[in-house]
Amino acid sequence: MNKLTPQEELHVRRAQALQMGGEKKLAARRERGALNARERINTLLDKGSFLEVGLLNHSDMPGMEERTPSDGRVCGYGTIDGRPVVVKADDQTVLAGSGARVASRKSHEVAMMALEKGYPFISMGEAGGARIPDIQGSDGLSSSGLKLDMALRDRRVPSVATVMGESFGSPVWYAAFADFAIQTKDSCMAVVSPLVLEVATGEKVTNEELGSWKVHARQTGLIDRVAENEEEALALVREYLSYMPSNCDELPPVLPYDDEAQERQQNLTSILPESARTAYDMRKLLRTLVDHETLFELKPEYDKSVITCLARIDGQVVGIIANNPMFNAGAMGPKGCAKCTKFITTCDSFHIPLIFLHDTPGFFVGKNAEHAGVAGQIINFFEAVAHATVPKIALVIRKSYGMAYYNMGGGPMNMDFQYAWPSADISFMAPELAAEVTFGRKLSAAEDRDAAKKEIVSEMRSQSSPWRAAGLHYLDDVIDPVETREVLKRSLRIARGKRGGKSERKLAAWPTTF
Repeated sequence: MNKLTPQEELHVRRAQALQMGGEKKLAARRERGALNARERINTLLDKGSFLEVGLLNHSDMPGMEERTPSDGRVCGYGTIDGRPVVVKADDQTVLAGSGARVASRKSHEVAMMALEKGYPFISMGEAGGARIPDIQGSDGLSSSGLKLDMALRDRRVPSVATVMGESFGSPVWYAAFADFAIQTKDSCMAVVSPLVLEVATGEKVTNEELGSWKVHARQTGLIDRVAENEEEALALVREYLSYMPSNCDELPPVLPYDDEAQERQQNLTSILPESARTAYDMRKLLRTLVDHETLFELKPEYDKSVITCLARIDGQVVGIIANNPMFNAGAMGPKGCAKCTKFITTCDSFHIPLIFLHDTPGFFVGKNAEHAGVAGQIINFFEAVAHATVPKIALVIRKSYGMAYYNMGGGPMNMDFQYAWPSADISFMAPELAAEVTFGRKLSAAEDRDAAKKEIVSEMRSQSSPWRAAGLHYLDDVIDPVETREVLKRSLRIARGKRGGKSERKLAAWPTTF
């Protein structure tokens, strides 16, 4: 056999690397409708934009060179909507995508390039955890794993993670680090697999019980969105990044504004029910206000009493926190507070103005809430609002009681603007409850208890209307609902000030999760 020329050898080695874990494993993925690592990258990125690094990598363990093409991880650079990004995808066809030294070093280098150059970093996770025996032993563990730089990234660039398939170990860390994480419904995400868990502790659980999308979207809050399949997950990545700047030195992208938005503002008067006790669709109200009636929600399954979403007003990206009266009357518990805190830190880190829409009876309290640390979560939320230096606007739609009024940007909080609708009801607690607490004995002694309470409640309700606060300049104005979009547009322009809307990024180093 003739000896290969250097160029011929290069082509042979490249072809072998592109075969990944072999045709049999690739075919098995195709049969179950799963994309392989390179297909995921090419689906996500602009066509033809991917520049791979480390294609010819392999394990540094003697004898494992042929079994570990690209060392089970595909990394490189490309563009999304013409903007550069950095990508990392686990190759499950190579030793279950398990992580080892060469793959870890490659991932770390591209992640550091993302930070240095100012490009969003995207991790596509599907891996069986650490590769043993590669990282077993003191030298193995010391030479692999996450690097300190990841913990010190300070949200300089947007970080996105997807979990598609069985994911243990490394993909979980990337998802927990991420500003935005997506999990597909057919996947599992956990620190260790059920097998390792059973061997280590004797506990027997299924993938579904241990780390399904329901666990992370509804219980842990680690996941920001759930996708039906891989294609939807990758589309969500692209959509999320369309709201984000490429890095902390830039402002979010501006798109053409909605010419037809003003025409639908008259609809706002019909969304709010006449009765203050009747729930309504807050999302419908938000869609009426924003450009193209488009909301991009984060953590919609996690404490549904509060909505956190990205949107645009006048073409400019905004972050919205709105109480949802359809769930617990809009009363946030510890999870709702944590959800808001995470959202505020992301918005403040990437110069996204915050708009707070109040309709809450206060925080959801009780024994379970106390045991879940509601007091600490309330204060984390409160501090995040206070430290955020992006433009901030608060609007009281209907009720706003107690400490929740402050957390939503009311009263002494350092908002740029505070507004209320005429329907606003602002006080320490609901008048009906305040009447019982304050005048319980008097009511019990009254000849007609119901009539006496009705009179007291009526007086208290008149005191909680927005007119007194507006008269003493605790509110900047009381506005007609149909004026809301125009007032928000003008207020945001003013609030951006000499910095152009850039924050001081005081929250950039706050913990990513809760």
